[in-house]
Amino acid sequence: MAFVTRFAPSPTGPLHLGHAYSAILAHDMARAASGRFLLRMEDTDLERCKPEWDALIQEDLHWLGLSWDGPIHRQAEHIANYNARLEALDHIGLLYPCSCTRSDIRAALAAPQEGVAFNVYPGTCGHRGMESRKPGDALRLNLAAALEHLGAADLSFTETGPAHVGLHRVDPTHALRQIGDVVLSRKGEDIVAYFLASAFDDADQGVTHVIRGEDLFEFTPVQVILQHLFGLPTPTYHHHRLIRDENGKRLAKRDDARAIAKYRAEGATAADIRRLVGLPNP
Repeated sequence: MAFVTRFAPSPTGPLHLGHAYSAILAHDMARAASGRFLLRMEDTDLERCKPEWDALIQEDLHWLGLSWDGPIHRQAEHIANYNARLEALDHIGLLYPCSCTRSDIRAALAAPQEGVAFNVYPGTCGHRGMESRKPGDALRLNLAAALEHLGAADLSFTETGPAHVGLHRVDPTHALRQIGDVVLSRKGEDIVAYFLASAFDDADQGVTHVIRGEDLFEFTPVQVILQHLFGLPTPTYHHHRLIRDENGKRLAKRDDARAIAKYRAEGATAADIRRLVGLPNP
């Protein structure tokens, strides 16, 4: 089987050293396996994603000496595809509308952050049927119904990252307690959840190996559940270490002092960036 992986940033700000580490690692692993390295823009949040950040990301990656195979996949161009799959979940009775606070729902749709677990939903709107959906309502996955639908399916995934290496099986009881009824989309804003869109895109793009930060490890079970609901393959996962600041805090887009563009402007080289994140030069 060919090795296919991807780097999937959100164009909401500049790439920093943490992004550089993840992109270089994925690129190097793909090239070492004579495989493919894809670039995906996770840009469904149209309010925060900007064309100028998209362009800067491409500039930074080229400057780092990375190249990708095929056209850039932009999630904003595939909203209809995600919505069609949500309709399929509705058809088998696994969705319900939710009118809880807008800020809580928007936070649930975003890519997760280190140390922030799923905000397990108390089921406030769980009694509602889809016929009661109102403008602005979100859609939640009825996780208990989804797990019942899957029955005895082998909900497992292989992890090759050093912190969690091995075979992992999704424990339904743990999933109900720690994940709950996650938000999958919000109507009227064309925003779909990070873990839903990325799971579908990985399958559609033939991704065999997902390489990403270890802060996303705990969110893998919900993607495995979605993959099984749609009969999609489960890739091999590799959750890598995070690049941290001097206080041990994970870098974020607001850390402009560590932005790749700033290093470039100050005369650094791509080899310098590799050295800073602890990766060898090719």
